[in-house]
Amino acid sequence: MESSPLVHTKIEDIPRTVDRLRAYFNQSTTRPYEWRKRQLQGLLRLLEENEVAFANTLRLDLGKPTFETCVTEVASSQNEIRVILHNLRNWMNPTSAPTPLALLPGSSEVAKEPYGLVLVMAPFNYPVMLTAIPLAGAFSAGNVCLLKPSELTPFTSALFQKLLPQYVDPEAVSVVQGSVAETTELLKHKFDYIFFTGSELVGKVVLRAAAEHLTPCTLELGGKSPVVVHEDADIPLAARRIMWGKCLNSGQSCIAPDYVYVHSKVKKAFLESCTQQIEAFFGKNVESSPDFGRIVSKRHTERLLRIIEAHKSDVVVGGRADLAKRFVHPTVITNVKPDSVVMQEEIFGPILPVLEYTDLHQVINFINSRAKPLALYVFSNSKEVQDAIVQCTSSGGVTINDVMMHFVNGDLPFGGVGPSGYGAYHGEYSFNMFTHQKPILHKSRFLDAPMRYPPYSASNLKIFRWVASIYRVNSHSFNRLFKYILLPGLVAVLAKKFGVGITYTSKF
Repeated sequence: MESSPLVHTKIEDIPRTVDRLRAYFNQSTTRPYEWRKRQLQGLLRLLEENEVAFANTLRLDLGKPTFETCVTEVASSQNEIRVILHNLRNWMNPTSAPTPLALLPGSSEVAKEPYGLVLVMAPFNYPVMLTAIPLAGAFSAGNVCLLKPSELTPFTSALFQKLLPQYVDPEAVSVVQGSVAETTELLKHKFDYIFFTGSELVGKVVLRAAAEHLTPCTLELGGKSPVVVHEDADIPLAARRIMWGKCLNSGQSCIAPDYVYVHSKVKKAFLESCTQQIEAFFGKNVESSPDFGRIVSKRHTERLLRIIEAHKSDVVVGGRADLAKRFVHPTVITNVKPDSVVMQEEIFGPILPVLEYTDLHQVINFINSRAKPLALYVFSNSKEVQDAIVQCTSSGGVTINDVMMHFVNGDLPFGGVGPSGYGAYHGEYSFNMFTHQKPILHKSRFLDAPMRYPPYSASNLKIFRWVASIYRVNSHSFNRLFKYILLPGLVAVLAKKFGVGITYTSKF
């Protein structure tokens, strides 16, 4: 194993870094469209030109297969950036808002303003994607960024630190490397926005620190994402997709299937299919497969081993591990009860507990008795079953008859609810998340209503109440009146007067 290339940032350098980035933002250099566009193009080139380098570092950090690096880390980030680049100019434009009758003559709009200095705290499980996508969102909104990558993926974190200044404005981004001490120092400082991806435990630490400065946050956490496999599901397909999601990145995904509730009528077939899928994916010797990754650290491997040990008599397949190599065989556990060891916390590894049910309401009640998960998955061909689960439970997101794929759709917001996090990003949601929506009212100097000023009177109050009651009349009402009634009428009058055929088309 190669020695770590990570050099921790000096604690005394952190305050200077924060001050430098804030001073640069205050120069307003980052606000124009062209500057934002250059940063996004730079990030895109960084990913395109260094895909092989990232594949190498992720193999060292996580044993991640090259295919997974290219698809889940690099390509997903590139797609996100391209969507932002294509739409950015339009997103930046102020949006018109109706002006109520009481404020006429005047006009209203919402301006898109950058927050300022953004802290992005990236996790270890997808250290490229979950760094690049938040950075792209922050740059698209015109912010400067301080990046804190994970110390658990030292090779990838060191590579990002080396590459970023070569592709984006080095005055607008800085990287702080380190562990608890450096993170603690970082969180003492005031930021204008914090984007954190990680565990619920650390998320609470971040939130407490942010509260000291009243800093808004997005927390992308996790939780135990359930899967429901109903009796009418396509069992081979369900097993294949669920085991793919559980084995992807060795189960170290915040939206990986955490546990499965399977109908008792199809439980045996489901367990058999899971066993068959593991061999179909990785062969008889999973440890030698180039397509199966490793756990990020020995400490996390030991945690997973303790879970397996607690359920060793109920292991259907797997249960083997090599602590030195950070390898855990994909493991399916049966006869699981709600109070079992494996059901107490997010697994974050290739271990799949399987519970059974006969009454769907039992499953819904169980899901609702636990913390709201980041994702929920339903395998059923019945619209009634799908709707019952989706409408009667709460989760960050849902995929029906598959797992994890709602994350791939950049037009959908991705985020948690309750203990699984809050705030959502991807596509335009990323731009909006890092943007302050600033309302602006342009008021005319004319028609200054005297009844708003003292001395007050009953008649003035009566007028105000009458005006307020006409809430449907606003500036947009007059625009529609002109566009759809007055202007067509005027065109018709002119056509008749001059004897010419004029066609007027208005788009509703």
